[in-house]
Amino acid sequence: MSKGTYAFVSLGCPKNLVDSEKMLGSLSLDGYSLVSEPEGSDFVIVNTCGFIESSRAESRSVIQEMLDLKKQGGTKGVIVAGCLPQRLEGESSLLKEMPEIDHVVGVFGRDEITKVADRLVGGLNEQRELFRPAPITAMDDRARLRITPDHFAYLKISEGCDRTCTFCSIPGMRGKHVTKPIEMILEEARELVADGVRELILVAQDTTYYGMDLYGEVRLAELLRQLEKVDGLDWIRLMYLYPINFHDELIDVIRDSQVILPYLDMPLQHISSPVLKRMQRRVNGDQTRELVSKLRDRIPNLVLRTTFIAGFPGETDEQFEELRQFVIDTRFERMGVFTYSLEPGTPAERLDGHLPEDVKVARCDELMQIQQQIAFEHADSLVGYELDVLIDEQLEEGVWAGRSFADAPEIDSNVIVTGGELSPGDMIPVEIIERQDYDLVGIVSE
Repeated sequence: MSKGTYAFVSLGCPKNLVDSEKMLGSLSLDGYSLVSEPEGSDFVIVNTCGFIESSRAESRSVIQEMLDLKKQGGTKGVIVAGCLPQRLEGESSLLKEMPEIDHVVGVFGRDEITKVADRLVGGLNEQRELFRPAPITAMDDRARLRITPDHFAYLKISEGCDRTCTFCSIPGMRGKHVTKPIEMILEEARELVADGVRELILVAQDTTYYGMDLYGEVRLAELLRQLEKVDGLDWIRLMYLYPINFHDELIDVIRDSQVILPYLDMPLQHISSPVLKRMQRRVNGDQTRELVSKLRDRIPNLVLRTTFIAGFPGETDEQFEELRQFVIDTRFERMGVFTYSLEPGTPAERLDGHLPEDVKVARCDELMQIQQQIAFEHADSLVGYELDVLIDEQLEEGVWAGRSFADAPEIDSNVIVTGGELSPGDMIPVEIIERQDYDLVGIVSE
């Protein structure tokens, strides 16, 4: 017999999605039933993002939507979890701001979500906030109820961050870097593969720092060697790589692997050394250029994804021009740009030289216009080639959307495929016949 029904809304990054899936798994094992729509449910859980102002605004909007539904009698309660309540813990708590919320749960209260649900369903509202200190050992992400398609999954290899980037609020929400032991990751990977996963996407706040706190040295290369041996795994994709600790051993493991994709997501944030110093990135422009060049030289067919911040405090016209020229010269296959978001409580808030919003937006737009042409030209260069494509979903009769090694879910392009009887999770050779905007179009190879 079900203890109650609930709907779930997961916002933010893939790391937050893993937390959502862990909460879903816990609630399912405890006897709660997930429903697809909030209306008519016993309660709704919103797992929020609190990273930058736009994500906080989205979180507040979704919370308010659920509170309005509750007011209209469409659901009996609203639980808010994740980074937003964690960030607002204390004087400016989310409950003070939005008192109609029934319960809030911080990032590290995740594993006690069933107790919170029990209190809500039982009408016990004397303790409405649940915050726990950041753990000193890794949290166990096994026994998740996944909301990604069966054939790919995110695997969080660590939690928290020891970097001190001046623009970033994540260490305040997610704590210090805590490595998940290799043995635990391997067990989780095997569990996911047994559940149908063909592509594992490794995520963390800083994947290249993996192992430092637990083993006294970085161990990402060793982790990858072990993951390669997991039977049934076709692709391993690396995300959130920091441009430090990218040693030759790691490059060699990626280069020599048949499973680890030549796709690296490495947010660089800027190329100007003075800007990088103000960001406290602990890497300068020359070191960044040297690393990018080495990766290009050593890893065949490499696809590099990066992100930059436009309009960081004190960014001069000359420093922006250096970034602009770097984008033109380097020709990243995948790139995103964010305007600098002033984050309360971060060291960058106290820097001088904050730029007007219109200047930040103009610089962001200029970079993205350059990148659009680069991305189109890269896609055009693939026409006529055959690519292995992992099918994600059916778009219409006889038409499917999939991804090549060069495309991470949600953030990159698709390969639109026609021909053949296909299913999500199929890995098939596709002949690329044209480009449509950022996407490629192909037919199943004979």
